[in-house]
Amino acid sequence: MANTITRSVPQKSLIIAAFAALYIIWGSTYTAIIIAIREVPPLLMAGTRFFVAGLVLYLYFRFKGQPTPFGSLGKISFSGILMLFFGTGAVAWVEQYIPSGLAAIIVATTPLWFIILDRREWKFNFSNKWIIAGLVIGFIGVLTLFSGGHAFSLDGDNMKLISFFVLLGGTMSWAIGSLYSKYKPVEGTTGMKAAIQMLAAGSCSIVFGLILGEHHQLVWSNVSWHGVLALVYLIVMGSLVGFTAYTWLLSVRSPTLVGTYAYVNPVVAVFLGWLIASEHITRQQVIALVVILSGVILVTLSKAKKTKL
Repeated sequence: MANTITRSVPQKSLIIAAFAALYIIWGSTYTAIIIAIREVPPLLMAGTRFFVAGLVLYLYFRFKGQPTPFGSLGKISFSGILMLFFGTGAVAWVEQYIPSGLAAIIVATTPLWFIILDRREWKFNFSNKWIIAGLVIGFIGVLTLFSGGHAFSLDGDNMKLISFFVLLGGTMSWAIGSLYSKYKPVEGTTGMKAAIQMLAAGSCSIVFGLILGEHHQLVWSNVSWHGVLALVYLIVMGSLVGFTAYTWLLSVRSPTLVGTYAYVNPVVAVFLGWLIASEHITRQQVIALVVILSGVILVTLSKAKKTKL
């Protein structure tokens, strides 16, 4: 099935559905994560999410007769670890210390990292004044989060500041893994590739969670249905639907266009964090979000002029 889709001209309705999954579903996962990690430690939660989703996807495609791409296991696993273990795993870890809406605002810088780290496009990117302006505006938005000291109060809690840098590193890792996945030729179908990426990231998350002693923090009697349902939602919607859609879109559309999910995710995350998780959003954070997204949109519009996406 995946081979047929990626080798033929993709249907417009399928592309729209895939983008909708990234825009809406991934925005909601920030809230689901904050609910899940209240009862399950972050790395074990993320590891369970990715490993179960990857195993389900792998078994499904093996049942469909798709071969395991043994010759490309290393490359596929590496990109999955960069994107999911370091990228999405960072989101789960930092949401112990910062609100999900604030985490989404920081992750909104991801498309800017695509511009900076996409070496094949450097000649165009850094000769275009509008792209450079967009990068500057985007990072001014990041600095706005620190203005006045309200977003990252250091009164006895340095973990908020540490979380910022961990998550910023995670967004860079996500961009690097996505570009590596885009440009490195590998065997296997899109679905099988996504399955292996999730299995690799899930295994890393579980191992590191055990090394850090997260299993000692897990109290099964404290795990409620809310936590279970949040984890199931992350497995099914966030990983099986969302990540598979993202991997497929990278194979049929440019990374810059696919990265536009960052426009909508923070808005969805901030709204749901307020509605469901009773999180407070400050005026400073709203201003930072607007500034960051202004930079991201300017960059994307400039890229769109170069290539018909």
